[in-house]
This record gives sequence, C-alpha cells and structure tokens, in this order.
Amino acid sequence: MKLIKAKRFLSGAAVGAALLALVFLAGAVSDRFFSYRLLNRFFPRNSQISLNQKILNEESVVIDVAEKASPSVVTIGVTKTQRVLDLFGANPFAGPFGFFDQQPSGQEETVKQDVGSGFIVDESGLIVTNKHVVADSQAQYRVITKNDQEYSAEKIYRDPVNDLAILKINANKDKLVPIELGSSDNLKVGQFVMAIGTALGEFRHTVTTGVISGLGRGITAGSAYESYAEQLDNVIQTDAAINPGNSGGPLLNSAGQVIGINVAVATAGQNIGFALPINLVKDSLQNFQQTGQFERAFLGIRYRMIDRDLALMNEVPQGAYIIEVVAGAAADNAGIKQGDIVTDFDGQSVREENPLAKMINKKKAGDQVMVKIWRDGETMEKTVTLKSS
Repeated sequence: MKLIKAKRFLSGAAVGAALLALVFLAGAVSDRFFSYRLLNRFFPRNSQISLNQKILNEESVVIDVAEKASPSVVTIGVTKTQRVLDLFGANPFAGPFGFFDQQPSGQEETVKQDVGSGFIVDESGLIVTNKHVVADSQAQYRVITKNDQEYSAEKIYRDPVNDLAILKINANKDKLVPIELGSSDNLKVGQFVMAIGTALGEFRHTVTTGVISGLGRGITAGSAYESYAEQLDNVIQTDAAINPGNSGGPLLNSAGQVIGINVAVATAGQNIGFALPINLVKDSLQNFQQTGQFERAFLGIRYRMIDRDLALMNEVPQGAYIIEVVAGAAADNAGIKQGDIVTDFDGQSVREENPLAKMINKKKAGDQVMVKIWRDGETMEKTVTLKSS
C-alpha cells in the first residue's frame, strides 16, 4: 500500500513538473513571437512594477503642477493700428514688379495678436512678463486669463536694466490667483522643470516639460516681434520646449513654484531655451512694490565676458571687457573707460560663474564699491558710487 501511494505521489509530482514546464515554455514562446508577456501575469517583475510606478509618479507631478499654476498664467496680447501696404500703387520701374517702391496706402487696419505670456504675482492685478513683450510704447496691451477674461493693461512699468516688465490691470471684483514664487539660488543641473505659455503666439496654456540643462549662461537675446538685442547674464538653460510667445511665462519646479521667467530660445538649435532667475524678478518686484518704480543700482557699462580660454589666447585677465560706457553714469564719473577689463567688483572676482550683473543687482543706488580694472597692462582701482537706473 505504501509503495502504491509513493508511486502515485511521484507520478503526480512528475505531471505537475511537466505542466509547470509547459507554462514556462508557453510563456517564453508568447513573449518571443507574440510580445505577450504571459509569465508576468503569474510572476510579476519588480523592475516592471517600479517602472510603471515611476511613470505614474511623473505624470502625476506634471498634471498637479499644470492644474496648480495654469490659473495664474496669462497671455499678453497687443492691439495696434498700422497702415496697409499698397501692393498696386508702386512705381513699376523701381525694381522687379515695383516691389522695391511700395508705399503705405491711406488705409489703416487694427491688428490684434497674442505676443507673449506672463503670470500673476499679486491679487491686486500685477502681472510679470518680459520687457521685450511690451516694448512698443505706442501699442495697447491686454491680459487674457485662463478662463478667457480679458483686461486692458492700464499701466506698464519697464525695467531699464533687465528684460522685465510689470503690467497693472484692474480686475474689478474678479478674483485673481497669484502664482507661488520659488527660489533660484539652489538650482541643480538635471532638475525637473516645466514651462507654461502661449506657444507661437497662438496656442495658449501650452505645457512642456524638461530639465535644467545649464546654469549661469550668458546670451545675447533678441525678440521675435521687436528688432533689438541685449546681453543677458546668469540665465537658466533648459530643454523644456520654449517657443516665440512663451516669453514672459513661468518656468516651474516640481512643486509648482516659479524658478525662472522664460526669455529666449536658441533658433539655431533644438530644445535650447533660456529663463531669467526668479530671484532677479523677486528683487525687482519687491523694489517696485516699495517705490512704485524700478529703481536699481546702475554702473553704466555694456560689456562682454572674457573666459579663461579667451584670456589666455589674448594674454589678458579674465573679467568683463567694457564695450561701452554710458556718459554721465557711475562708471564714467569714476574714470572707467571703454576697453578696460573689470576684474574685481567689491572684493569679488568677476568670472563667468560669478558675473558682474549678478553682483551689481545685489547693490543699491548710492552704494560705494571698489572696482578693480585692467588697462593696457596695468591694474588700477576705482571707487565707484552707484547711481539709480
């Protein structure tokens, strides 16, 4: 009897092993030829669970930030009147088809266009954007919220030093939702970021994601709508898609806090965008709320940074090479000249990672600072009394 039971047990075990082997074989075949992972239904992979959980977490962060910040993001529109170009009243002998001699006709048309983005920083109706977005002093600007409420910009305050502007609207009794401002002091390369804005001046509240690709960049930025360019220092580089029309919109961290204001995109590359650090905006905003105007310390120079390689190549020190000195400004009064290289400012070395603009922004009008310059092979010190911009 015991022998019969033993044989039955062994026979059952053999059948079970055969069935288990068949399951594994069927799972392998279905995985290999039909991309159906049968075994995962019975033996889930921890790595697959972790990957799915990671994807769900990332999606949740993006959705949460978009829902939190979008009510505070606005579109900036422009309304202006311009004369219609007369295509048929040209001199036919002034070039091919007369197109080189076209004249504006007597007719005028009103143009309405979305040109940029911004964000609400105060429930009283203060909107932050880029200065180049509202550069045309003859045009009328309007602010459109996420729920399509439209307001006229009653006042526009433009920062004379940075590419920043503050618009004042009268929201009447409408409740505006200010966005939360973070800090740009401790940002890290690789940190998750998200941009919201009116892409291409057409697609309102477009959400894009990416990472911080670089910090402390120096760029020459121009406007897609206005013909000018300016030097911007200490900006944030990101691969989150930023397009014309995104200018003035927020660059956000994973907590939904603004850590930058989108300002420019590299047209020669892909996924290379730039944002002004939010702490620059916070300083300007605090000063504006106290004084009602942008009053900043102003050295009065236009310069280009000389990095280590350029300094070695030209046998000059690293620092800020002065391209232009503003007549009557603080630098001019102190005897600083075009062609000088500022090597130290208030005891700190001027370097790409520690740009001059950043150090000036920490000062106030009336402060006296010691500026060390290099001129024709000689180093000299100048005492400069900073003026108001």
